[in-house]
Amino acid sequence: MNVDLILNVILSLIAVFMAIVFHEVAHGLVAAKLGDPTARSAGRLSLNPLAHVDMVGTILVPLTLGILKFFYPGTMLFGWAKPVPVSPANFRDRYRGMLLVALAGPGSNLLLGVVAALVGRLLFLAIPNLAATAALQDTLGANALHAVLFTLGMFVVYCVVLAIFNMIPIPPLDGSRVLTFFLPASGRRIMLALEQYGFILLIVLLYLGVLDFIYAWIDPVLGFLIGNDWAFVIRTLG
Repeated sequence: MNVDLILNVILSLIAVFMAIVFHEVAHGLVAAKLGDPTARSAGRLSLNPLAHVDMVGTILVPLTLGILKFFYPGTMLFGWAKPVPVSPANFRDRYRGMLLVALAGPGSNLLLGVVAALVGRLLFLAIPNLAATAALQDTLGANALHAVLFTLGMFVVYCVVLAIFNMIPIPPLDGSRVLTFFLPASGRRIMLALEQYGFILLIVLLYLGVLDFIYAWIDPVLGFLIGNDWAFVIRTLG
């Protein structure tokens, strides 16, 4: 069995779990700041991944994709956590409160993605010929620094993907809460009615390729944050 591929899957799972957990905790922290203690009372302000586990999104989907990666190495892992509970009635202005809570998740991912990208870029500045060394060794297990760079890089990737994907204005994604804030009462009622069908609609649109336009946003952002050398290392080691 390919030990390097196993390490690739493990490090990718760590990266995606970290991005998801930070996303959900950010929702809960902003809700608590605005006067809603629901997430805190439910123990959802913890960075412990176990507090956010969704049987399908956090376990079955990522692990299934991880297994597929052994047969199709280009498979990208993704998943989701159990949504943080929020009670809009606890906000002074429920729509403004939900707007800020919704923005907190993608906002935290972008912020942490930038921080992780800066750390990675500093490593490239501090250690000459890092990309060339990775290419020569061509393995994650041979060098702990390469494993760190790969994990950091995948964390940046997942943070950017989560941030941009979640801003699609379709329930139950965060973008739908942002859009709802700017809609008149009639539009808000429509968005509320779509809640129960939103996930199905999202899957259908993804399957039909209607949402492929999001890649037009993801690729330039990743290119700016990671750069050619780091992207080369991720491709080489991944």
